Amino acid sequence: MDNTAPNVFNASYLFSAFPQHLQNVSSTSFSSPSPPPNTFVISLNVPYMAAELVIAFLSTVGNLLVCAAVGLNRKLRTVTNYFLVSLAVADICVGSIAIPCAILTDIGLPRHNLYLCLLMLSVLIMFTQSSIFSLLAVAVERYVAIFMPFRYQALMTSRNAVLVILATWLLAFLIGLVPLMGWHKTPPDSGYCFFVLVVDMTYMVYFNFFACVLTPLVIMFLIYAQIFLTVKRQVRRIASEQRGERQARAAASMRREMKTATSLFLVLFLFTVCWIPLHIINCFLLLCPHCPVPLELLLTAIILSHANSAVNPFLYAYTMTAFRDTFKAILLGCRTARDSGDDRNM
Repeated sequence: MDNTAPNVFNASYLFSAFPQHLQNVSSTSFSSPSPPPNTFVISLNVPYMAAELVIAFLSTVGNLLVCAAVGLNRKLRTVTNYFLVSLAVADICVGSIAIPCAILTDIGLPRHNLYLCLLMLSVLIMFTQSSIFSLLAVAVERYVAIFMPFRYQALMTSRNAVLVILATWLLAFLIGLVPLMGWHKTPPDSGYCFFVLVVDMTYMVYFNFFACVLTPLVIMFLIYAQIFLTVKRQVRRIASEQRGERQARAAASMRREMKTATSLFLVLFLFTVCWIPLHIINCFLLLCPHCPVPLELLLTAIILSHANSAVNPFLYAYTMTAFRDTFKAILLGCRTARDSGDDRNM
């Protein structure tokens, strides 16, 4: 094994790019004096792992509730919500699959099985990428609804939505499996499965972040910016016209579109806030491998990125009345939520 590789490991190394020289990291990452080369000291960060387990529980239960709400309430079965269900499924997988894999690889398991190791380290990348594509699909669907209203019914059918969802999941899995296809580091002689020793950080930064994360995020922010500007302009135009029943209906429709777009933009904004810090740290560590990184900062970024999988159900309940009513009905043991007016769907 390369003697420059880290020789003391704990939970801080999970899903992050660490410098090749561990002595540059905050001294709090050391649990004991440096052992001889090729000797590993595996220590568990109990508060960190406890936080991960709480996030895993909230993510799994909360997003199962989202899927159940759409399944039980017919008024929630819209193309937009189908994409939100795809996002919820990705978050369920983070809580039930990716975080348990993270905990195992945190202690170096599986050992002496490179391809299983790479698969376990790649699952979070896969599900994160699926989330991004689901958010992009939502943004495009809203764009079509506002800028091509007469073609919306023909383009945004349930069948087309399912095809888009299947395509996004397939593409996400292909992106996540790139390390298994050969873009990875030479495994250490010790055989321990640690992210920093196996996954190539040029893949994580240049391919995964710049190409597959940052580019879709920029596109989505531009789409929402155009949506907000257009809807605001239309509302002003309607307000300046002579009031009548037709104008009142048009104004109410524009207000619903604005409310819907705002709620969905908040989902995108929270995703960005939760994930960008960790990607920035990875870029910093790749481009400046000898620079110190406080352990507390890294752990916070990791937990924040995983926590994104648990926040969306709370956001839906807070901003979307139909979801909130259906959640209440499910939790109270009812089979379906009470009917909501059209203006209460989002």
